[in-house]
Amino acid sequence: MKIHELAQKVGMTAAAIRFYEKEGLLDRRHVRRAENNYREYFEEAVTHLRTIKNLQSAGFTLTELRQFTFAEAENQIDLQKIIEVTRQRIMEIDKKKAELERAQAHLERILAHKIQLLTEQKEMPE
Repeated sequence: MKIHELAQKVGMTAAAIRFYEKEGLLDRRHVRRAENNYREYFEEAVTHLRTIKNLQSAGFTLTELRQFTFAEAENQIDLQKIIEVTRQRIMEIDKKKAELERAQAHLERILAHKIQLLTEQKEMPE
């Protein structure tokens, strides 16, 4: 399939796909050059790019994604390493959630106070 069809299937821009290819996240299992020098993407690229997208949104870095992609290509997937990195990401997400919950609680207190001030102003005789 051509790059624009792939982009539509995975919800990415063609530029993002080219970037991932340049970064080594797409290899001969996912793409080849046709005789006309256009890139032809295989169905495996759809699954792989969706996985990349999901892992990136979970906080995985390009370096980590590159390591996993290389290991997968060489059939040397280190499951222990993947488990370790995944657990680390979960801990980071939990920490961010706690920070966001504290920030939300603070904003809710500010909002309640401002609403109270506004209500008191409206109740005061002029």
